[in-house]
Amino acid sequence: MYKWFAVKRILKGVVIYAITIFLLSALFNTVSEATQRSQIEEQIRLEQTRLKNLLPAQIQAFQVERRANLIRQFKLDRPIVERIIFRTASILTFNFGKSMTITSSKGERDVSKIISETIPRSLILFVVAAAIEIAFGIFLGLKQAQKPGGKLDRTTSVVTMVVYGMPVWWLAMIIIMFFVYTLKLFPSGGIHSVPMPTGIMYFVDMLWHIILPLFTLLVLGFWGTAFVTRNIVLGILQEDYIMAARARGIPERRVLFGHTLRTAAPPLMTMAILGLLGSIGGAIVFEGIFSWPGLGNLYWIAVQQNDIPVLLADLAVTIGLYQVGLISLDLLYGFLDPRIKVGGKS
Repeated sequence: MYKWFAVKRILKGVVIYAITIFLLSALFNTVSEATQRSQIEEQIRLEQTRLKNLLPAQIQAFQVERRANLIRQFKLDRPIVERIIFRTASILTFNFGKSMTITSSKGERDVSKIISETIPRSLILFVVAAAIEIAFGIFLGLKQAQKPGGKLDRTTSVVTMVVYGMPVWWLAMIIIMFFVYTLKLFPSGGIHSVPMPTGIMYFVDMLWHIILPLFTLLVLGFWGTAFVTRNIVLGILQEDYIMAARARGIPERRVLFGHTLRTAAPPLMTMAILGLLGSIGGAIVFEGIFSWPGLGNLYWIAVQQNDIPVLLADLAVTIGLYQVGLISLDLLYGFLDPRIKVGGKS
């Protein structure tokens, strides 16, 4: 049954995610522990400044005792496997600890708050771009497939080959040079002006900043989505049941957007979700060009500043988004395509 298939697929995804985080924890174990020990020393120095009227021997005894307590608290005195498992459990429960240098917009070093600020920024950009790209790309692809070899099909195919061959960074720089420095219509980067506006102008200012990166993503992805949709739908339109539907006098719009689109839904959803996940996870260069403060830009800053807690948290969130996307994709396949028999034997 479908529900058992869904439960098994979700459990499988959770197990795979836990194993991946364990491997990441093992890979970064030495650097993470060095970071944690330096944070312990920093905490001891901070607590020591609050102690007054103590003799040097008492201060030294406090340092030794406090260091030993913190080392036991973070399991740094335990065997290596136990330490890795403890760090894995901390990451899986979203206890990412404190950053080394990076802070949130409010100056806090809690990694969870830093990550929670960047996730919505990446999602709002890439999800909106993916939604527009899918809607218009599928519509154009269906129109191309209706008349293969026609004027619309030939024109859009040429444009697709030209645009799809352009490097992301090159096209982004050209768009910035034209719209920012020539026409002076949009800001070159960021998500808000400085100082940040308040009230309704907060959202107007965000919209003003998001237009240029959103336009770049659409130019890059829209034509490819249409071309792939065209090739998928072209084969479906030759199926016998489509021919029979047309022979029965069913309107072409209903044949195209009903029968054909439902059959093409699983591969189209695969393309859309994997494209979205690839954009979010691989947006380091893109977010860097537009100074967009999302997960990709945060990852690059964490690498530059060697901020391991933020780096691990960013990787954990990105991998988690991938797993959620892949699980959703499998569940949608079973729901959209009646030809797939899920959770049972043929």
